[in-house]
Amino acid sequence: MKDYAIYFFTLVLGVVIFYVFNVIGTQTSMMELGSSTKDVVKLLVNVLSGVSLIVDGILGYLIIYASRFLIKRRNKEFSIYLTLGMSKRKISLLLFLETLFIGLLSLVAGLSLGIILSQLMSVMVANLFEADMSKFQFVFSGEACLKTIAYFGIIYLLVIAFNTVMINKLKIIDLIQASRKSEKVRLKNPIICTVIFFLAATILGVAYYQVTVNYLKVLSEIALFWQVIGAGVIATFLLYWSLSGLIMKLIVTRKKLYYKDLNSFTFKQISSKINTTVASMSIICLMLFITICTLSSCLSIRETSKKQLEYATPVDAVVSYRNNYNSRWEESNSEEEKDSPAVKAWKQEMAVRNENDSRATIEDIIKTSSRLWNNLKDQTSFDTYILSKKIEDGGLDLNAVLNQKSLQKIAEMTNGHANGMYVLRIISVSDYNKIANLYHFDQYKLNPDQYFILSDFKKMEEIYNISLKDGHKIKINGKTLSPKFDHNKQGFIEPSNTNGNMGILVVSDEVTKTLVKYENFMAANYKTNDKNKNEQLDKDLRRIITGNENDYIKITSPRFYNIQTKNQIIAMSVGLQAIAVFLGLYLGIIFLISSAAILSLKELSESSDNREKYMTLRRLGVDERMINRALFRQIAIFFAAPLFLAIIHSIFGLTFAIKILSFIGTDGLAPSIVMAVIFLVTIYGGYFLLTYLSSKRIISEKQLRRD
Repeated sequence: MKDYAIYFFTLVLGVVIFYVFNVIGTQTSMMELGSSTKDVVKLLVNVLSGVSLIVDGILGYLIIYASRFLIKRRNKEFSIYLTLGMSKRKISLLLFLETLFIGLLSLVAGLSLGIILSQLMSVMVANLFEADMSKFQFVFSGEACLKTIAYFGIIYLLVIAFNTVMINKLKIIDLIQASRKSEKVRLKNPIICTVIFFLAATILGVAYYQVTVNYLKVLSEIALFWQVIGAGVIATFLLYWSLSGLIMKLIVTRKKLYYKDLNSFTFKQISSKINTTVASMSIICLMLFITICTLSSCLSIRETSKKQLEYATPVDAVVSYRNNYNSRWEESNSEEEKDSPAVKAWKQEMAVRNENDSRATIEDIIKTSSRLWNNLKDQTSFDTYILSKKIEDGGLDLNAVLNQKSLQKIAEMTNGHANGMYVLRIISVSDYNKIANLYHFDQYKLNPDQYFILSDFKKMEEIYNISLKDGHKIKINGKTLSPKFDHNKQGFIEPSNTNGNMGILVVSDEVTKTLVKYENFMAANYKTNDKNKNEQLDKDLRRIITGNENDYIKITSPRFYNIQTKNQIIAMSVGLQAIAVFLGLYLGIIFLISSAAILSLKELSESSDNREKYMTLRRLGVDERMINRALFRQIAIFFAAPLFLAIIHSIFGLTFAIKILSFIGTDGLAPSIVMAVIFLVTIYGGYFLLTYLSSKRIISEKQLRRD
């Protein structure tokens, strides 16, 4: 049974992870969730079910890989069976019974542990979806249990088939001489290795530069993104290839280090291992890199979104319409342009009208339902404006609001991919103060010739502040306005699940008299705090505005209607968080287990092949403590080799992630990185410790005598 330690450990972990992530559907069905959240949960369960197929494939490969090691480990045993006349069919039957026993034992152990750990997952799911935990009860999912048994049953059948094929290929002579065979180690030219090493380092340096300095261009150009990924993969392989030929050359030059204790033996073993596992080492390094970045980023998204939702949803509902003013298509004299498919589709969509279009404001529309209106409180109406009804002339874009220094900053940040054409909406200061009072923002006064900018999109705030500090003046319909403040004011007029207000211009009421009304809004709270009643009020709002309780938008000829409710925004945000968190954890942990298990099995295989070498060391008088220390160093360096480069990759990968997440206001990844480290130390460290103890037993004098 000791020979099956790593195999059994991997099986149990696989069963635990598989069950825990497939029980989520049952757990959420036991919770009191809103209708919007239930839809999100269904999507999450479907996504996890799809990913489970990928996970099952990874675990299947891993278990077959482990089975190959176990067969190799027992070559001498099988040669004795065949020599004594046992048929290959009986050996296959023996392996079948052993696999069946280990499989059943691992399923029982994994499911038992999974059922216990899934209760902790219930708490995590409830926290994520902000469900009521007062009625928490022990959850067992028969569906998840049967799915786990079915998926792993298929894996075990494949393992049995693989073992049967392997046994049928066995030859006594090969089994007897297996311990004398070793992988061919080709010596590499140190000059070529040095050149390749510096080439790989240069390629990595360029890739790191692209994702940390040139990251916006990498995001905007898909071809460049994949080039950076490809460069990183190739450079990783070349680094390990070159190092496998340089390690011994570098160590030998350090005489004191080389001849200390058993270092000469240890480093030869390490060099040989890396030399014969360059491709595997590269893949494991990349898997660890993905694991670290995935675990660190997905856990951070949850905390960031939670903080933002508290800030971005100050009211229960915001309903609006936007006027669809004439397009240049309607005014075009070109017959070719008028007959284009795009224009025909647009005109067909715009031909729709409904009775709400005849009412001046959203407030007038909602008042048609007295029951709905009476269930609202804090009703606040306000408008936004543009310069003209003509689309091509109506927008006040960044080129008109920013000075040259700010526009240059945009060009630098986006590597020339943004031309300043974002259009700012305009709002009067009196309307803004009504919103500010409702949203609990600061209120302001403006002179007729003053303005200020409202934004909460972090990168745009930096851009606006450059112009505002310089006192940049703007012109609106011939009137010159000066900035009230030397910095952007944080805020928004309509809620969202991220800090996404790119900019709104706040001016005096006198200025808006010369402008064209663009949008009409009404923000309000519900009188009740009951979740189910609020969900029903959401539906009532959607039915009154769009004609369908499931629709959030409605497009008619003169208007574009939109409903945003707190329940809707939170459900969508929590759904995205849940998918990111659970997918990140699921795949991250599986990749981590796979990486550690492959390293462990390779090391155990090496220990098994090199038992005679350790016996020779004992004959030469080397004591057991020195042998164990040499073994520990070997395994530690072997496990550290892919991890060290993965950590370096992750530093730049997480820097890239932080830069991207900074657009939505992420404070940092420190707490998430701590959690990722805990996972890494627990699983990767657990495999390392188990590998050392198993290898120590394999090369022990007592084990060699028994064999």
